[in-house]
Amino acid sequence: MRKLNQVLFAVATLTFTSCNTQKEEINYQVIPLPQEVVVNQETPFTLQETTKILYPEGNELLKRNAEFLSGYIKEATGKELDIATITSESTPPNAIVLGLDKSIVEKEGYELTVSSRQITINGQTPNGVFYGIQTLRKSIPAIVAGAKITLPAVTIKDYPRFSYRGMHLDVGRHFFPVEFVKEYIDLLALHNMNTFHWHLTEDQGWRIEIKKYPRLTSVGAYRPYTQTGYKHFHAPVIPDGVEHQGFYTQEDIKEIVAYAEQRYITIIPEIELPGHSSAAVAAYPELSCGIKKEYEVVKNFGIFDNVFCPKETTFQFLNDVFTEVAELFPGKYIHIGGDECPKAAWKQCKHCQQLIKNLKLKGESGLQSYFIHRVEKILNAKGKQLIGWDEILEGGLAPNSTVMSWRGEQGGIKAAQAG
Repeated sequence: MRKLNQVLFAVATLTFTSCNTQKEEINYQVIPLPQEVVVNQETPFTLQETTKILYPEGNELLKRNAEFLSGYIKEATGKELDIATITSESTPPNAIVLGLDKSIVEKEGYELTVSSRQITINGQTPNGVFYGIQTLRKSIPAIVAGAKITLPAVTIKDYPRFSYRGMHLDVGRHFFPVEFVKEYIDLLALHNMNTFHWHLTEDQGWRIEIKKYPRLTSVGAYRPYTQTGYKHFHAPVIPDGVEHQGFYTQEDIKEIVAYAEQRYITIIPEIELPGHSSAAVAAYPELSCGIKKEYEVVKNFGIFDNVFCPKETTFQFLNDVFTEVAELFPGKYIHIGGDECPKAAWKQCKHCQQLIKNLKLKGESGLQSYFIHRVEKILNAKGKQLIGWDEILEGGLAPNSTVMSWRGEQGGIKAAQAG
C-alpha cells in the first residue's frame, strides 16, 4: 500500500508539473546563498521579450556584464533581450538596470532589487555587479521556451566572505583541452569564484610552451602510456596502452587568460620545483644531479627522485622560464609547488654537498630553503610574488612568500606566525 501511495504521489506531481510548464516563478535559494534575502509582498516582475538590459553609457565593463546576462537568459529561457545604455530620460518600464554604487561597503558586494517595474543590480565595482548577475542567472531555471517567467519582488544584499575563492586544476598528470578549461572557468564564475589555480607542470607532463626551451613540450608533454590499476605506491604498474600528450601554446594561454579576466577570475600558474620535475629533466637532463643514466617522463604516480639540481645553470633555466610565464599571466602570484621533494639525489650529488658546506646550510632541508629563496628573488625581480605548498616552510620560509597548506592547518598557522 505504501508503494502504491508513492506511485500515486509521483504521478500527481508529474501531472501538476506538466500543467504548469507555461508559468515559472523563480527561486532565490542559490549556491552560494546570498548574505541577506528579503522577499517583499509586492507584484512580481515579469520577464518579457521586450525587457531591456541597461548599463551606464561609456562603461565597457558593465556593457560586457550586460552581454553576459543577455546570453545567460537566452540560454535558460530562449528570450533574447536587447542591451542599451541608460539615458538621461526616465528608465523605461520592464528593464534590468546595471549600475555602480560607491555606498556599498564591500568591494565585491552587490545589491539586487526586484520590483514590478524593474530589476536593479548595483555593485561597488563591476566585479560585484557580475556576482549579482550570477545570482539572478542561477535563480532562473532552464525552462520551456515561451513560458511566462515571473520574479518575486526581493531585496538581496550580498558580498563574498573570503577575498580568495579558488579552485585547482591539475593538467600536468592529465591534459585537458582548451575548451574544457574554459568550461571549468565558467563553472568557477557560476559559483562566484575569483581565482583559478592552474597546475601546469608535473612528473607526468609539462603543459606550457616555453619558446626558449622547446624540448619541454616536444619531449616533456608526451608519455607512451599511463599507469592504471593504482592501489598504492608499490603496486605493479599496469599500463593502459594509450599515448598521452598535449600542451598549451602561448596563444592558447593568452586566450584562456583573457577568457578568465572577462569573468573576473585571476589565474595563478603553477610551475613545480624543485621536485615533481621529471618531465623537465627528461627534456633537459643537465638540470638534474646526474645520478641516473637517463631520465624520462614518468608513466606512473608517486614521488620521484628526478629533481632539479641547485646549480647556476638550473637557476638560469628557471629565470628564462619565469620570464615567459610572467609575461603570459598578469596576476601578482606564481605558484612554485615546493612539495614532496625527495633529497636522495642531493645526498648523492657532490655539488649539492659542497654547496651545503660552503653556505653552512642545515642539510638538504636547508638546501631546499636556499633553492626556494633563489626562485623567490627571480619572481620578485619580475614583479611577482611566490606561493608554494607548505613544504616550503622546511628549512626556513622565504621572506615574501605565501604558503598554501595542503597537509592540514598547522602549515597555515606556522606561516601566519612567520608573517
